[in-house]
Amino acid sequence: MKNKTLFFFCISLFYAIGSAHAKEVSLPDFTSLVDQTGAAVVNITARQNAKELSSIQTPSRPSNPFERYFGMPQNPQERDSVSGGSGFIISDDGYILTNRHVVHDADEITVRLVDRREYSAELIGEDEASDIAVLKVKAKNLPVLKIGDTKQLKIGEWVMAIGSPLSFEHSVTKGIISAKGRSLGQQQYIPYIQTDVPINRGNSGGPLINMDAEVVGINTLILSNTGGYMGLSFSIPIDVAMSVFEQLKSHGTVKRGLLGVNIQPVDQKMADYLGLDNPQGALVTNVNKDSAAEKAGIQVQDVIVKFDGKTVETSSSLPPLVGSIQPGTKVKVDVMRDGKLEIIHAVLGGLNGQEAVTVSSSPVLGKLDLGFDVANITESDRNKLGIESGIVVKNIDNREVQRAGLQVNDVIVKLGKVKIENVAQFKKQLKKLEKGEPIVLLVNQSGGNRFIVIERD
Repeated sequence: MKNKTLFFFCISLFYAIGSAHAKEVSLPDFTSLVDQTGAAVVNITARQNAKELSSIQTPSRPSNPFERYFGMPQNPQERDSVSGGSGFIISDDGYILTNRHVVHDADEITVRLVDRREYSAELIGEDEASDIAVLKVKAKNLPVLKIGDTKQLKIGEWVMAIGSPLSFEHSVTKGIISAKGRSLGQQQYIPYIQTDVPINRGNSGGPLINMDAEVVGINTLILSNTGGYMGLSFSIPIDVAMSVFEQLKSHGTVKRGLLGVNIQPVDQKMADYLGLDNPQGALVTNVNKDSAAEKAGIQVQDVIVKFDGKTVETSSSLPPLVGSIQPGTKVKVDVMRDGKLEIIHAVLGGLNGQEAVTVSSSPVLGKLDLGFDVANITESDRNKLGIESGIVVKNIDNREVQRAGLQVNDVIVKLGKVKIENVAQFKKQLKKLEKGEPIVLLVNQSGGNRFIVIERD
């Protein structure tokens, strides 16, 4: 009898503990979150006239996954081209944020609220670098979303998206923050938020909302082999979006700071060579002439570990930090140079573009027992590349050299810290290396500089 009583007591206790645990790990309630935020999310229809689209050819399936945005025009050969997307209201007098690709080149933009009210929207401004656009409708007392703080976001926390995927208006999906500070493709000035929130074409421009009913990002793109959701969704942080909004609203354009360096990641081999404790920071591979970096004294092979007081974990985290600061601002740059910390102060310039150039072929002049050959290059090639000296890589026949990243037609600018003038000097400098010492090359590759470490047995 005692054993039977003890058995039922244990069973009851087990169910009681299990029930309590189930309550503790239960999913959050998103219904109140939708009630608080849904009214401020809008559906956007952008219409283009056929006369302006007669020469446009739209591929049926983009080959680049980063081109698969959610608001791409549909049926461009019809009389009007209509694209759809999402957006959200950030001021009660009618300012709306969305993605640039949702409304770019549109002749007519219509905004529809959840209560079916429709407004004709004016395009206040657009920024290609961030893929953000600002719209304005003539209305008052509109529902708005509260602006959150992306610095407080934690990996693993719950978030929610509201938008119009595949034209299904005001659809709600949820997930978690998967990662922060992602760098994607050519959008180097955006530290994307990665989530597993299911979003598809039409979600673009809609809000990413935290559990405090605050918008923390703009849902912008997915990474997919099929064009559909595969668990990788990316959003523009709301602090970046609001900075762009303020500049577009006030000036119609967006200005970004420019340091004037080319950088690459610091891998373990390079960290060992430079005497760094950890492979972190941004390794400077080139300092542009007359740039803020050159004027401040930043040098090739410096490793930028802090910028304006913020830690530079990887090379991809530096461009968003620089771009977030206005030109003309004086900033502090912490660099590791020859194993020592140097504090440098620089006044940022303004962003402009650079063109990449390639190296033309030249006869092989130097045979090396290193798994690759080299040749002198012509004066015209030096002028095209904007370099004072260097030799070109030819005939790579060693797999380890290829794995290190060296490519045919790369121009070797430095061996270690020594500037390379020609093949003869390169050979001479190689002889000075100790047996087994790695070969550290600064090369110009596809118009940009990078360091390559080739290990030797």
